[in-house]
Amino acid sequence: QDINHSGDGGIYAEMIANRAFQGDTLDGYVGTYVTESENPIVPFDPVMTAWAPIGEGVRMTLDVLHPLSDALRTSLQIDFPLNATGEVGFQNFGWWGFDVHPQQYNASLFYLNNYPRDTQGNASDITVSFRSNVTGETWASSTFKNVTPTYIDFKQLETTLHPNVTAPDANNTFAITFDGAQVAGQTFYFNLVSVFPETFKGYKNGLRPDIAQGFYDLNPQFLRFPGGNNLEGYSPAQRWKWWETLGPLQDRPGRVGDWNYYNTQGLGLLEYLEWTEAMEIEPVLAVYAGFSLDVYGQNGASYPPEQMPEILQEALDELEYCMGDNSTKWGARRIADGHPEPFKIKFVEIGNEDWFSVTYPYRFQIMYDGLKKAYPDITYISTAFNENAAHYNISIPEGNMWDWHGYQEPSWFLSNFNLWDDWQQETNNTNVTVLLGEYSVIQIDTPSGVVNYSYPIDVHVQYPRLLSAIAEGVYALGAERNPHTVRMSSYAPSLQNRNFTNWTPDMISYDALHENTVLSASYWQQWLFAHYRGTETLPVTATEGQINPLFWAASIDEEKNAVYLKVINTLNSTVPLSVNIPSAYSGVNGTSITASDLNSYNYVGNKTEVIPRPAEIESSASSENGSAWSWDVPSTVSPFCSLTCVEYHEMIA
Repeated sequence: QDINHSGDGGIYAEMIANRAFQGDTLDGYVGTYVTESENPIVPFDPVMTAWAPIGEGVRMTLDVLHPLSDALRTSLQIDFPLNATGEVGFQNFGWWGFDVHPQQYNASLFYLNNYPRDTQGNASDITVSFRSNVTGETWASSTFKNVTPTYIDFKQLETTLHPNVTAPDANNTFAITFDGAQVAGQTFYFNLVSVFPETFKGYKNGLRPDIAQGFYDLNPQFLRFPGGNNLEGYSPAQRWKWWETLGPLQDRPGRVGDWNYYNTQGLGLLEYLEWTEAMEIEPVLAVYAGFSLDVYGQNGASYPPEQMPEILQEALDELEYCMGDNSTKWGARRIADGHPEPFKIKFVEIGNEDWFSVTYPYRFQIMYDGLKKAYPDITYISTAFNENAAHYNISIPEGNMWDWHGYQEPSWFLSNFNLWDDWQQETNNTNVTVLLGEYSVIQIDTPSGVVNYSYPIDVHVQYPRLLSAIAEGVYALGAERNPHTVRMSSYAPSLQNRNFTNWTPDMISYDALHENTVLSASYWQQWLFAHYRGTETLPVTATEGQINPLFWAASIDEEKNAVYLKVINTLNSTVPLSVNIPSAYSGVNGTSITASDLNSYNYVGNKTEVIPRPAEIESSASSENGSAWSWDVPSTVSPFCSLTCVEYHEMIA
């Protein structure tokens, strides 16, 4: 979901901040024209944040008399003084800067002239450029020559920029400039100013490649979207209305997001679906289920039973957009939007964290019954089970799933290694599976064991540490040992723009510069487990010693005929380990994650403090009757805890 500017200003590749003056105020800008909200009485009203004039006497204001479209109703008015000379115009400071290096950037803007102030109808040149905010040096530019005025309808200008140098930092702007003599005394209106770098796998309106590549390298299996609290909205009117995220950008009104900033909706339903297509992963579609977070807790706004059919219809229409053919209204719309082939939706989540609401029992039942009737082959995911036991338990229909969320201390994850061993039997959910939809270590161990969401600095984990990876890995091993119960899992939150943070820790953090993207210790734990993923879980018998301080799980990849063993050492010393496999393997390779300190973490100045490294494992015996291997866990020089994954291959015939 769009939290921590993970969408706008994050994986959504748009580089212009506040591109259509839809609303917002952003902290942390240096040198911008606006440093605080222009309208504190009306939060999230349109503002000029991230924009500034260029040239003496140039005036910037917001205008509602010349909307670009019904969706984008506020434009930027630029008034040039009568005595304008030299370079004049305006500039954008980006999402805390611009990453400028050799590649192609696609730039566009919409403009309109004011006729009473341009009675001569003279053409003018418009130049767009990347430039240093420190030295004024131009990194790349493109000029539209003899641009003719337009007075009734906005016109779009499009071009490309090709810098041949790399800017030394992110302190750059995107400038739109004129010759003052050509535009003296004139007024222009601008809207939807956009700049895209090259995107992940070349998708139009697509993903920022360095962040997307980080995801792709995880070897992911699914994407749950669009959230998260951001699905529900601060109010029912501000919920994620999927149909408003479709089509040309000028037809997307945006909305007030749930994390204290405006969402452009550039990353819309089709873009999420294309994300799953580009990475060849399963979409897990979360549909709005009639509850919004007007007030956190039991008092949020819920649709009453008699109005739930309209919410059900929204979800049915959304699925029709995803999967329908040309004979359906919404399938035809998807085709018109440029994607002829339907998507396959196998998983639908009904709401998000609905234990916040006492109304989920009737809302879930109405949604489930209606969706199941129309799409009987989809697996449906309940977002509540027994979390709100004081008010209700949800009876999850057989063959479906429960989305479990947990932000905890390290010791909680270790002590709940076996949480899922007998969960189905103990809860009488013999044919219900689980999605570990959100989890991470959020604070260090405390005497109370209670998570403090006020983030006290002495206990909160700001960035994932080796300790986080160890604890989360132990919990993930417990899930891997129970594939009949735990069907999917995902760390959360995934992304964090370090300039605007709602929630920490996060798996991947970044700023404007691609070289400053940091893959955390928790990222590498996820990466390690994903790259040693079997197709079937194997039983492991301990002949000496038991689970804890070593935790383990094993699986086999039947296609590769390789056995994977994952071992986590939670001691601060090495532990000798011998492994016997009934089948004979002559080859082995291993990878470990460890560091010099349990509190070690990756950061911009040291992105490789906690990363996977080769583990040395020796064969003690190998024959057609089986094989034996031994090593000290961990096998590195570190005296601290470690995660190790081992692959046994090259079976002896």
